[in-house]
Amino acid sequence: MTDICNCKGLVSSISEYIDGELPPELCAELEKHMSECENCTIVVNTLRKTIDLYKQPTPDNPLPDEIKSRLYARLHLEDYMNK
Repeated sequence: MTDICNCKGLVSSISEYIDGELPPELCAELEKHMSECENCTIVVNTLRKTIDLYKQPTPDNPLPDEIKSRLYARLHLEDYMNK
């Protein structure tokens, strides 16, 4: 087992886990941890839902540029702002 099998390890690897960038054995360790840790399961599910909501097109109600800029800055995604 590695350090990824605890709450701190999950948080530090959450993006890679959700993006499918972790090796299968590390994914299995994280999933085992989440099966025993309700808090980490909530964190992962909430982040997944947030990403899904953000990706949904909203032509009738676009995200204002100011809010989009603040969101990207908060998530440290400024490089993607103009893409």
